[in-house]
Amino acid sequence: MPSEQSIQQHIRLTCGAGNTRLFRNNTGVLRDYHGRPVSFGLAKGSADLIGWTTRAITADMVGTTVAVFTSIEVKTATGRLRPEQRQWLDAVQAAGGIAGVARSVEDAEQLLAAHPNGVPGAEQQQQAKQP
Repeated sequence: MPSEQSIQQHIRLTCGAGNTRLFRNNTGVLRDYHGRPVSFGLAKGSADLIGWTTRAITADMVGTTVAVFTSIEVKTATGRLRPEQRQWLDAVQAAGGIAGVARSVEDAEQLLAAHPNGVPGAEQQQQAKQP
């Protein structure tokens, strides 16, 4: 079985081109030379790979593109999400970003292609506009 690091590297190299840019997000805490804890990374629970996916948007803004925040948590076939990782992914999705778990390059590619009309959050925006 491939390691999480190996899966992550393959996803980053395969999916981090074209309209998507992905970067490794290391998180944790280390002590500085005075012994004080220093946190690093985006946030506790934030995904292994973060970046953006460029998408064209609505008809009234033809030709405009936006960078949609993208967050992929990489797990092995048997890996499990911690509660704070699930909360992170849920928050990104609720805000209209692309977020999910990938256990392979194929999972990551499906995640990046799975949004309504190619625009993350479009379904929620349409529901909000309806009376």
